[in-house]
Amino acid sequence: MNFHCELSLAGIIISMTDLSPARILAIETSCDETACAIVENGRALLSSVVASQMEIHARYGGVYPEVASRQHVLSVTPVVEQALAQAHLTLKDIDAIAVTQGPGLAGSLVVGMNMAKGLALGSGLPLVGVNHLEGHLYSAWVYTADDPVPPEPQFPLMALLVSGGHTELNLMTDHLTYQRLGATLDDAAGEAFDKVARLLELPYPGGPSIQKSAEEGDPRRFNFPRSWMDGTYNFSFSGVKTAVLYETRELKKRSATLPIPDLAASFQQAVVDVLFKKTMEAAREYGAKEILVAGGVSANRALRQTFRAQTEFPVHIPPLSLCTDNAAMIASAGYFRHALGHVSDMNMDVFPTWTLNGL
Repeated sequence: MNFHCELSLAGIIISMTDLSPARILAIETSCDETACAIVENGRALLSSVVASQMEIHARYGGVYPEVASRQHVLSVTPVVEQALAQAHLTLKDIDAIAVTQGPGLAGSLVVGMNMAKGLALGSGLPLVGVNHLEGHLYSAWVYTADDPVPPEPQFPLMALLVSGGHTELNLMTDHLTYQRLGATLDDAAGEAFDKVARLLELPYPGGPSIQKSAEEGDPRRFNFPRSWMDGTYNFSFSGVKTAVLYETRELKKRSATLPIPDLAASFQQAVVDVLFKKTMEAAREYGAKEILVAGGVSANRALRQTFRAQTEFPVHIPPLSLCTDNAAMIASAGYFRHALGHVSDMNMDVFPTWTLNGL
């Protein structure tokens, strides 16, 4: 497999065509998914295993941190073993171990970190700590090994990172190089989806529930506010969330039955409009060649359709299986970091509040 891009860091240029093939085994335990994947050359996915805790946390209406970390302890070893078996490989066939270092739940991160350290120590393989947010962006590089090779995202890229805990716009001018242009000042988009779902008494997780209900609703029924934050590329979703709250209160005074699908569709449209318009404006201003949309909320059908309907920029959105937390994205980011000589030591710790630009 040949690579025709170049990596740059501190003025050093490394041609990917000069690098020997590398298989990265990655572990991801930042929240409530225990995941392991093996990726070759930063792109070709050889195996991916995800043990979900969604049903466990549904009874709480959200992730319960202590329960999540305990479940990771039970799941991490079988998940790693299954990922190796799925790829028909052993640790002798692996070139490096990557692991999510942060951000995320501290207890959950520690489980994955300790597993990765143990594998690296026992095998002598190099260890690479990866930022979870960076991983989401690199999910756009990954494809299943047996599938046709899709085109790589081209720099400069306007990258919209939109998830439960983060919503931000970053200009990527090269691999591992980010300029943050704006971020949410309050609720992240995914957080707003979860909170509005609770207001509408829809099941956890909120994103898929809002989407499913919205499919039967009228997005023009309620004109919920769009917070444009004029003059900046920042986001704010607390206002639209509060507007839904007030609207539901008024509706309950007049009727015993809420038009849930219309409320969900109108809320969803308000969020999608802001995400799309700001990303497009930033791409034009900064001369981006292409657009990348990643993170858990990139699984939202309305958001995906909106970006794909425009013809001004090529757009890269990961397949649904790689939008939510997974280890393939960590392996991809870990590959490019390892290619540039980024190797962590056994003393590295987790960073629960690590920012993408804090790399």
